Amino acid sequence: MIPFMDDPRFLFLYGILALVGVAWIRKSIYESQVDEIPVIGSTGFFSSYRDALKFIFNAPELIKRGYEQHPNGVFRLARLYRWEFVVCGTKLAKEVANAPEDTVSFHGGVEDSIQISLTMGREISRSHYLQDVIRTSLTRNLHTCFPEVRDEIVCAFDDVLQLTGSDWQTVQVVPTIRTIVSRVSNRLFVGLPLCRNRDYLENNANYAVNVMQSAKQINLFPPFLRPLVGRLVSSKNENFDIAMKHLGTIVEERLAKEDELGPDWPEKPNDLISWLLAAAQGSDRTVPNLVRRVLQTNMAAIHTSTNAFSLALYDLTAHPEHFLPMREEAERVVARDGWSKAALNNMHKIDSFLRESQRLVGIGPVVMVRRVVGRDGFRLSNGTVVPYGSYLYVAARAAQHDPTIYEDAEKFDGFRFAREREAQKANDDPNKDIFKRHMISTAPDHLAFGTGKHACPGRFFAATELKAMLAHLVINYDIKAEVEGLRPPDLEFGVRTSPNPSGKVLFRKRQ
Repeated sequence: MIPFMDDPRFLFLYGILALVGVAWIRKSIYESQVDEIPVIGSTGFFSSYRDALKFIFNAPELIKRGYEQHPNGVFRLARLYRWEFVVCGTKLAKEVANAPEDTVSFHGGVEDSIQISLTMGREISRSHYLQDVIRTSLTRNLHTCFPEVRDEIVCAFDDVLQLTGSDWQTVQVVPTIRTIVSRVSNRLFVGLPLCRNRDYLENNANYAVNVMQSAKQINLFPPFLRPLVGRLVSSKNENFDIAMKHLGTIVEERLAKEDELGPDWPEKPNDLISWLLAAAQGSDRTVPNLVRRVLQTNMAAIHTSTNAFSLALYDLTAHPEHFLPMREEAERVVARDGWSKAALNNMHKIDSFLRESQRLVGIGPVVMVRRVVGRDGFRLSNGTVVPYGSYLYVAARAAQHDPTIYEDAEKFDGFRFAREREAQKANDDPNKDIFKRHMISTAPDHLAFGTGKHACPGRFFAATELKAMLAHLVINYDIKAEVEGLRPPDLEFGVRTSPNPSGKVLFRKRQ
């Protein structure tokens, strides 16, 4: 090793020179291709980097400004190492959603956003069959498996909250909900008794958190340094070793059973492992890679559902007038239809409340990250060409706060979608589709689950899980804000929004 490379002053200088080098390349080669696309902020050499730093902590405001100036167009924003592009308006959002993969890549966008190869492993990034498993096998089995999901919801709330007597108890929302979501999800993924194993559950939760945190850290560095940073910050290898300890033997036994008795052997469990085995081919059909897929599914399910339910709890304590109407609805539906997946379809207020929570906050100010892979770039119908190699998004929160789309758009109105569904049903208007107001419905003006051919394949399971959890909560518990009228502020970092991890609410057994 060269001796002076151990000197931190040299490393700092090297980092600065590398940053300047990346900037010069971007400025001299790339920028001429995007001069016609309006920019929010500055195009100056150093001032654009100032704006890129601002974006890390103030992205929602910058994107809102861009949307207001270009509500049906495209604008660009400076990021640390490139320009990124934001598409606005329902027409252009549909064009992004329906663009072919060989022109605008969904997988390329997600790979960059989460740094999948570094945070989850190359085995995950090279094969995408899990999406089909979630879209087909998992979704088709929700009705059959709902009794197990419901049972785990009851047990998980009891075990995790551990409420006694009539006193209010302070609950830290995010870690509590993460544990419950992990248990409920894994009742479907791996079944009893493993779905209640503390070491297994903690590993899944830690993995979900680390993937997202590592991706944020890695993306702060220039691309050529990211592999090194990934090795330093990612815990994927440790998480995989723990998962193998719990799942390796189970998966190995399943493979042996199929080899001996065929794919439909007697008493075959109806769970994620079996669904993966039915779809996996070649190198995907090995014990390590199947275990990785279970980890991957846990990451997606735990991260998204924990965030969605935590945000909804904060909204519920900030707007407690919604509580008793949802309790009345849940009790009425359960008394008539029992606890079933079909019953959840008749809980319109609960469905609407969760959808409104998604509308007002969602997962971030932009969604649907894509990488332009067509050599001629991506031409939108308004004539804008986003060049090859670029990354683009669709403005989500600004559209979902647009007063031309939603009445009182800045106001939290938990039952707005339930009222719209009832009004459309009462008017019997053949031109209105009431299913567009369901929680699982996707549209270019409500993008919590994306839209188009790459809309979230797990949204049917997520909606079932979240609605069943909220119905159980309002029937069996009372809940209120830790400080009346105060909602824990959400955390914004770049294009990601997450519920406040320190936020607390008060629970007690229903009186």
